[in-house]
Amino acid sequence: MSVIFKIPESVLVVIYTAQLRTLLLERADHPGFWQSVTGSKDQPDEALVETARREVAEETGIDATRQVLTDWQHSIEYEIYPRWRARYAPGVTRNREHWFGLRVADELAVTLSPREHLRYVWLDFREAARRCFSPSNAEAILQLERRETGVVAQ
Repeated sequence: MSVIFKIPESVLVVIYTAQLRTLLLERADHPGFWQSVTGSKDQPDEALVETARREVAEETGIDATRQVLTDWQHSIEYEIYPRWRARYAPGVTRNREHWFGLRVADELAVTLSPREHLRYVWLDFREAARRCFSPSNAEAILQLERRETGVVAQ
């Protein structure tokens, strides 16, 4: 039996409404850790937009092909938390994450994957950013105001 390791290239999908209400999911493997939809490529040649659509469907049940999914043309590289490094090939310690936004018409009911998440909540984007365990996820959420309106309140 061969071990299948995660590919260290992933997506972060911030799901939000026009009013900047933002969806957060609580991780099943670490209760209290709230985040946006995230996930790695299944295959090295999988297009990032397909990774984003697949992860949204798997984690929330939302059909991203029926919503406004935008590639934010932004990526970051971060150190993989030690607790999750065993999921990657030996020696892999860094991941490249690509940011997407998924604008939905309203706060949708979400169908969680119980293996991955315990609960979900819709929050004002500022509150959602405060609740995120990941600083880069919080940063992505805080960009919503500028991305949607072109201005940031002072």
